[in-house]
Amino acid sequence: MTESLEDYALGRSVGRKGTLKKVGIIGCGTMGQEIARVVAQNGIDVVFIDVSEERVKEIFHELEITLDEVINHWGLTRSDKRAILSRIHGSTDYHDIQDCDLIVETINFNKPGTSLEIRKDVFRRVEEVVSPEAVITSNTATLMISELAGVLEHPERAVGLHFLTSAAESNVVEVVRGVKTNDESFEFVTRFARMIGKKVIASHESPGNISTRLIVTLINEACELLMEGVASAGCIDQTMKYGFGLQFGPLELADKIGLDKLIKWMDNLYMEFGERKFKPSPIIKRLYRAGMIGRKTGVGFYKYKDGKITGETITCPEIK
Repeated sequence: MTESLEDYALGRSVGRKGTLKKVGIIGCGTMGQEIARVVAQNGIDVVFIDVSEERVKEIFHELEITLDEVINHWGLTRSDKRAILSRIHGSTDYHDIQDCDLIVETINFNKPGTSLEIRKDVFRRVEEVVSPEAVITSNTATLMISELAGVLEHPERAVGLHFLTSAAESNVVEVVRGVKTNDESFEFVTRFARMIGKKVIASHESPGNISTRLIVTLINEACELLMEGVASAGCIDQTMKYGFGLQFGPLELADKIGLDKLIKWMDNLYMEFGERKFKPSPIIKRLYRAGMIGRKTGVGFYKYKDGKITGETITCPEIK
């Protein structure tokens, strides 16, 4: 059944009479840009907040480059690009999200350690300006939505909304219910996800949700095979891609995610559960410390040119 904008009211129990017309995004790095593009492509206005006017201009430039790449692969037309960009607005002022119906926090935290306190501060600042009916979500992969919602006057409106890497390509989103999340907010986010063409995986909160907990252990085990000299990175990835139908092999996916982000996920999960399977592999640490963090630097487990793999950086004989 086709969803309509009128279906997206939070429900009479909270007195909401509007429709979902605008989405606010806090932090517009790679993931934030992908979410903004997907939302705008589905006819919904987007306002993103970032740290400076200079950064806002950079984000629009990066969006144009990405959209041009999609056009070059016959994924969009020039008129599609103009329509998408016309629905996206950038600002440094939180007051510009005050009329948004849904907020997605997706900050890019580059420093070591957890981003919990920074995300809490974002939640506080958002609640100061949005209406009491607006739903506030976080794209966090490893933190608990209930812990973030603890700073809100209305924690029942907080929902986890985790887009998989990459948000534009993946058909799945994890919608996570916190301890105090009410049914109206959860259903609102679920319908929004379906409206933008995503398959909803509903879950109760747990650090790492489903996707992150499973993928980091797979990547770590692939690193073990590499360290033992069982096979090359390419052979390991081909086994999983062609043998099990995965879109990316585990080491190629690690490069796509970014080893810097991967280490944060693993450190958070290891701190939470204390299990060795979540502890970053020595190979991941070695590459990270050398600044070889994946596609965005042009080198990780593989070497890249124009986003395409040109060779491997680690072969079996190098691992002692």
